[in-house]
Amino acid sequence: MESPTLSRSLSLRSVVLFGLAYMAPLIVLGTYGVVAQTTGGTVPSAYLLALVAMLFTAHSYGKMARAYPVAGSAYSYVRRAVDSRIGFLVGWATLLDYFFLPMVIWLIGGAYLQAQFPAVPFWIWIVGFIVLTTVLNVVGIKVAEHANSLLMAFQVLVIGFFVVLSLAHVYHLGGAGAMASTTPFANHGSSLAGISAGAAIAAYSFLGFDAVTTLTEETVDPQRTIPRAIMLTALIGGGIFVLVSYTTQLVHPGSAFADPNSAAFEIARTIGGSLFSSFFLAGLVVAQFASGLAAQASTSRLLFAMGRDSVLPKKFFGRINPRFRTPAANIVLTGAVGLIALRLSVAASTSFINFGAFTAFTFVNISVIGLYLRRRRAGERPAALTWLVAPAVGAVVDVYLLTKLDDHALVLGLVWLALGVVYLAYLTRGFRSAPPELDFTEDEAPAPGSESPAATAGAH
Repeated sequence: MESPTLSRSLSLRSVVLFGLAYMAPLIVLGTYGVVAQTTGGTVPSAYLLALVAMLFTAHSYGKMARAYPVAGSAYSYVRRAVDSRIGFLVGWATLLDYFFLPMVIWLIGGAYLQAQFPAVPFWIWIVGFIVLTTVLNVVGIKVAEHANSLLMAFQVLVIGFFVVLSLAHVYHLGGAGAMASTTPFANHGSSLAGISAGAAIAAYSFLGFDAVTTLTEETVDPQRTIPRAIMLTALIGGGIFVLVSYTTQLVHPGSAFADPNSAAFEIARTIGGSLFSSFFLAGLVVAQFASGLAAQASTSRLLFAMGRDSVLPKKFFGRINPRFRTPAANIVLTGAVGLIALRLSVAASTSFINFGAFTAFTFVNISVIGLYLRRRRAGERPAALTWLVAPAVGAVVDVYLLTKLDDHALVLGLVWLALGVVYLAYLTRGFRSAPPELDFTEDEAPAPGSESPAATAGAH
């Protein structure tokens, strides 16, 4: 009897909606104040620069998805097109994203709750997020697909109200002419360096556009559909981010906030009063909670897969709790890492996430160049503009934004990569043998109440 296979039933529309849902569009307001402070009040410009970088990188993801229609994303592409050891290190850098992603989600949610309830100590919100999501993940909670759809609809509703109320507020104060201004894109307090640093943080909002590659085996005509979906997801998501940040910047020119970590809550109160600010807070916290739940489940499942394949110590990471049939130890570990949020700002924590992301993005662009050179040697004549120039530009922009990250993030990222090199040397007996390969497919159906990494990767 043949092994069962996944059903190819997803259309382009379905895959794009999946990608947008995992980008969590509401996150543009969650980090708005931090980006505004970094850019000197030119948030839309930061998102435009980040969008340019993401479009070049999305183009490269599309090329690799067409050439290698497999799961594993950057790790798999670099491994196949460049070198297995470099692929391992790219996967290692991406693991930094997974470790810190739940922490960032909880940190943003906690910052907004503290803004509404300042009498409650900040640590209570963080610990509350961690304990609740950890318990739910350990006992095997599964977020249904229709619940994610409802969450996406709620986010779109909140964003729509925010944009409309922002424009109405600006129109009331300055008339129709005030709604068309270049000040949100450039002003006397902005600079290219500041906008670039802001773009390095704003790129956090785009994380997840590449998650559609995990649906390759369930998509109709994936070699055509997946590349188009990647580009559309990045373009539509970027358009939303630029529009929302533009209208928000019109309402509140500059970057002076009582608390940059919860600036959008302050603006929500300005444009809609207490009722809308409460509605906005509810939307953001619900979105952050659901995203944190999915991100923690995703991280624990990825660690389990790495432990199962002996990429990480199997006795700890490769174990399933016999009672709940979930990777409980990995879930608890992820929750413990989240406690670091008590000592970090939103800007610093998102930079940690983006270090791994920019590393992966850079090497996906390099993978396209590597595949181009390989095909040239084989006698093929791929178009230099799309196979060489475009990915080279994408790689340069990604590296440039990488250098604009928080200094602490760069140090931590480099230390993490150094540990990866040491660990790779151990696994390969001094680089004499090939590194172990991480299998992103499940040999068996996922344990009841758990989710596969493919189902949850990319959540905010």
